[in-house]
Amino acid sequence: MSCSTAIIILNWNGWEYTQACLQSLQDEGFPMEDVILVDNGSDDGSPSAVKSHFPTVQLWINKHNLGFTGGNNVGIRQALHQGYTYIMLLNNDTEIGPGFWKPLLKEMEASRQTAAIQPLIYFLNEKTVLWNAGGKYHSWLGFSQTNLKPKSKAPYLTDWITGCAILVRASVLKEIGLLDERYFAYFEDVDWSLRMRKAGYLLKVHPEAVIYHEAGAASKSKNKGEEGFLSPKVHFLNVRNQIFQLRKYCRHPKYWLSWPVHFLVFGLMVIHFTLKSRKLKRKAVWKGILAGLNTSLETEA
Repeated sequence: MSCSTAIIILNWNGWEYTQACLQSLQDEGFPMEDVILVDNGSDDGSPSAVKSHFPTVQLWINKHNLGFTGGNNVGIRQALHQGYTYIMLLNNDTEIGPGFWKPLLKEMEASRQTAAIQPLIYFLNEKTVLWNAGGKYHSWLGFSQTNLKPKSKAPYLTDWITGCAILVRASVLKEIGLLDERYFAYFEDVDWSLRMRKAGYLLKVHPEAVIYHEAGAASKSKNKGEEGFLSPKVHFLNVRNQIFQLRKYCRHPKYWLSWPVHFLVFGLMVIHFTLKSRKLKRKAVWKGILAGLNTSLETEA
């Protein structure tokens, strides 16, 4: 390809996944010097392992965990500074299909109005089962839904693209901005996508490009504890960030439907966690509601 592309991979105590992801890129011939690995304050020796096994990868180390948004933004800023034409966010718990980036780039080159594009994403451990084929955004409900079936064999439009694997035009990011770091993690990709569409751009899925994903590797525990597999912080972020979405995109008259529906869901979550005696998760929902309502959203990232 004549255009330059950077792939940004965010690592946080996930060397086992990161190594497999980097190895799959290397095996498929992607230039490893165009991979920007951002370590998000790991304490498992990941940075040293990256330097040892993949010495040509660009490694940036954050002192603290800046979340999905802050961590990826470090890599995005570096890619923009280095003048890359396209920037891809790729989760570290993924492995790629043969030359998956090539059809994505071809479609971006053919359609200047396309701001971002994604591959089809299958489960890593069930490689015939689709995890993501694009997304639908229900504007009256403020609800984002993942499509589990391709719409076409050719590239097709989508409402939003998951941050798991999104190839973005650098010039668009200079116009609409980077990931909103107030989100930290979850729903930031929906927000990013909606901002691109608001600016008049198209988002697409290319079914000829394929990757495989171990869903939720960074957010779920391998062992079930008193609070279940997911940390209470995950529920806090999901609730808070969903309210961010409502405040930003569900204006009059849509809020008459979207807000009651979401608060019904939050109420059911509180009841569920109460019945399950998961006090920390119940508290996390309440804290998420308060933070979502009280955080300032006046200035966009």
